[in-house]
Amino acid sequence: MSAIDQLREAVCAANRALVMHALVTLTWGNVSGISRDRKLVAIKPSGVAYEQLQPRDITVVGLDGIPVSGSLRPSTDTATHLVLYRAFPGIGGITHTHSTYACMFAQARRAIPCLGTTHADQFNGEVPVTRQLTAAEVAAGYEAATGDVIAERLKGMDLAGVPGVLVAGHGPFSWGADPMKSVENAAALEAIAHMAYGTLALNQTSPLEAHILRKHHDRKHGPGAYYGQGS
Repeated sequence: MSAIDQLREAVCAANRALVMHALVTLTWGNVSGISRDRKLVAIKPSGVAYEQLQPRDITVVGLDGIPVSGSLRPSTDTATHLVLYRAFPGIGGITHTHSTYACMFAQARRAIPCLGTTHADQFNGEVPVTRQLTAAEVAAGYEAATGDVIAERLKGMDLAGVPGVLVAGHGPFSWGADPMKSVENAAALEAIAHMAYGTLALNQTSPLEAHILRKHHDRKHGPGAYYGQGS
């Protein structure tokens, strides 16, 4: 199997995993993956049901957005994915969903504060939210502009510690070392959003203490991480 066929297999499996994690309604979401050496991106085709998706259906495009293989049109969010791959060379996979609780925060134009250790295990601080797009940006190229405002918001941040973002009025994007890891981060983001929504409803608005946040994040992600079984 060629490297591109392997990428299509991985992207197909990751898209189907969106259903398993209950992150999508209808076809409201997509996952992509990149072959950095070949500068090719594989992404879910637009409007195709996850249950019907096969590796041969996955569309492959260049970083310029020109289709390379696949007979189906790529996701309408392809341009957003491409902006992020160009802006952040460490990203290997991207997931976009309209999961309910993450969308609630995005629609409220509100970052998700770190209120507890479950959040700190996944994010080294709040889940950030972008600014809203201007009318001129939408007119000039909505999907690419969406990528631009994400890149603008994340400038200078460590994406390993912030594996997701909320696009104001829209929804969440997450990323990881590969397509499936980006889905896992999307699932974590939705769970965090759900917990934060309930916690804020109980009037707990104090952020988690910085020393506890740092400990929980570093024990899974820091240079001295000791969570799990190691490699």
